[in-house]
Amino acid sequence: MEGISIASKPSGIEESIIDFSQITLRPLHLSDIDDVMVWTTDKKVAKFCSWEPHNSKEDGINYIENIATKFLWCKAICFSDRAIGCISLSSNSPHDISRNKSAELGYVLGSNYWGRGIATFAVKQVVKVTFSELSHLERIEALVDVQNVGSQKVLEKSGFQKEGVLRKYVQLKGKGRDMIMYSVFDNDPKV
Repeated sequence: MEGISIASKPSGIEESIIDFSQITLRPLHLSDIDDVMVWTTDKKVAKFCSWEPHNSKEDGINYIENIATKFLWCKAICFSDRAIGCISLSSNSPHDISRNKSAELGYVLGSNYWGRGIATFAVKQVVKVTFSELSHLERIEALVDVQNVGSQKVLEKSGFQKEGVLRKYVQLKGKGRDMIMYSVFDNDPKV
């Protein structure tokens, strides 16, 4: 995911309550390409991500086949089995995972689904499974742009603690950006 994106209220979808039993996390497949293109071509979604909006299906195929597979852990966020976003963990030390006790969380969600609790639900699920599936990990961290208030709320509702602001920490789309570091530990109280 190379960045975190979630920030505003939904637009263009019914304002009904989400049935969270229809939210699942599963591997991304090439058959998801049409769904992936919806959120990877959206400028609102890419705003706080390191990547630019995709321009072609080839970009989407490359994302599924090459980029998503490079993460330590990566799943599609699905609503009724349609890929509406993606959530991943990347290793801070990919060459020596046995010595690395932390991973960085990243997620992206189609803008039509913002503000409905889906990202918070997905992050909570990842926190639950990560420390058992990847038992060497002790810490999950997330970097969030200071202007990405929606993502800050997602992490706080998911039990992450704000550690501080890292000034001009990331070069994002040609600009130095301030980032907020959040973390959750394997022994933190679960939300």
